[in-house]
Amino acid sequence: MTETATLSSKFQISIPKAIRAAQNWEAGLTFAFIPKGSGVLLVPIPKRETLKGIARGARAEDYRDRSDRT
Repeated sequence: MTETATLSSKFQISIPKAIRAAQNWEAGLTFAFIPKGSGVLLVPIPKRETLKGIARGARAEDYRDRSDRT
């Protein structure tokens, strides 16, 4: 899927509808801009509520720490 957008005089970009629909992005979503080479990654920041339970069942023992890296 190749879509384009133009930077406005107010330095705003509208995300094409096809991209928003494919990613299920809605108004009010916050994004992080991550510089990558000559471009930028646009990554949605999840809301705290959606992260609830993501680590359920994770064990605190037997994890790797910086001290055991080579």
